[in-house]
Amino acid sequence: MGTPWFAVPALEYLVRNGHDVVAVYTQPDKAAGRGKALSVSPVKKAAGELGLPLVQPAGFKKTETVARLASFKPEAIIVVAFGKILPASVLAIPPRGCLNVHPSLLPKFRGPSPIASALLYGSDFTGVSILLLDEGVDSGPVLARAQVTILPHDTAGSLTEKLSLVGAQLLIDVLPRWAHGDIIPQPQDSSQATYTQPFKKADGEINWALTAVGIWWRVRALSPWPGSYTTWDGKQLKILEAVPFPAEKNAEIGHVVPLYTGEAAFGVGTGSGVLGVVKVQLEGRRAMSSAEFLRGHKDFIGAVLPN
Repeated sequence: MGTPWFAVPALEYLVRNGHDVVAVYTQPDKAAGRGKALSVSPVKKAAGELGLPLVQPAGFKKTETVARLASFKPEAIIVVAFGKILPASVLAIPPRGCLNVHPSLLPKFRGPSPIASALLYGSDFTGVSILLLDEGVDSGPVLARAQVTILPHDTAGSLTEKLSLVGAQLLIDVLPRWAHGDIIPQPQDSSQATYTQPFKKADGEINWALTAVGIWWRVRALSPWPGSYTTWDGKQLKILEAVPFPAEKNAEIGHVVPLYTGEAAFGVGTGSGVLGVVKVQLEGRRAMSSAEFLRGHKDFIGAVLPN
């Protein structure tokens, strides 16, 4: 059971390693774009390429939907970013339980946005947990964890790709040991749990009163979606890549100043330090380096960006 491309490696690894995938469950096709054409999930596309039976339930409230799932007689159900809560009637079907691949080191960062949240709060590392689902939110006992270092250039996009592969491999390592009774599930310490929230498009607007380091974390956490942006000359200006200069104190909050170091051609004053900007995209234009942007917009130096 999965929906976005994060779940695709787990499905492919299961097939590649000889597991009998009797069915693939993914969310129903959704209207997307201006034309409202139906878009298929990456998992649906992968299932089609692998020739696997596909089911797209609207939910599991109907008894016939649960009965159909039970008819597959699954030994275990693997859940990877499926996007739907499984009720007790579903959790009870497989004798080996419902195993969830969750991209955090539980109990930290439970909920819908663990990868972005790890970046947002400046974590040095994150990882993947394989847990048995219960009726709570990512609260079931853990079968295994794998830690991954967060690098300075990592974004939510790059970290998602890394963790999808780590999670797929961890799943393949865990399954045979779990099936043979060689793993004892470890209860989570819920007193140490932290919870994440889904992001909205409005969350991408930059508050220059935050610290340079905090904004840098945020730019990486919200890349590629919803992205980080400010406004200049009546247009949205996306900050695609940045680097913090925490010790720089020579710029007022929101003021654009020239920089003469590294890839950042200009910086913006923050509540503490200067955020060096490496790559930008002005509304209606292509993405470009900050140096190229300045060559075409020499009046940008000295601008005051809204806070």
